[in-house]
Amino acid sequence: MATPAEHEPNAPSPAHRNLPVGLIVVVGVLLALPVVALLWVASYAKETPRLWGFPFFYWYQFLWVFLAAICTSVAYRIVHTFQSRERGDQ
Repeated sequence: MATPAEHEPNAPSPAHRNLPVGLIVVVGVLLALPVVALLWVASYAKETPRLWGFPFFYWYQFLWVFLAAICTSVAYRIVHTFQSRERGDQ
């Protein structure tokens, strides 16, 4: 007896279709950007320019707390919007 496609363990549900390759690349770049920026220590391992007396090393890292949150939010919104459109939500 054949089972319906929605009950097959490897069948993607309609709400979880694969993203187009272009969107995967954009989301991947948005998520990788903070990681790469903070792992590349040589780019910010310096004292100047100072901001309100804080060396560049510290305020650059603190700035990335907010930038990482923004990048993650935008990546989430891209995926969520695509999935909503695929489901037919408005």
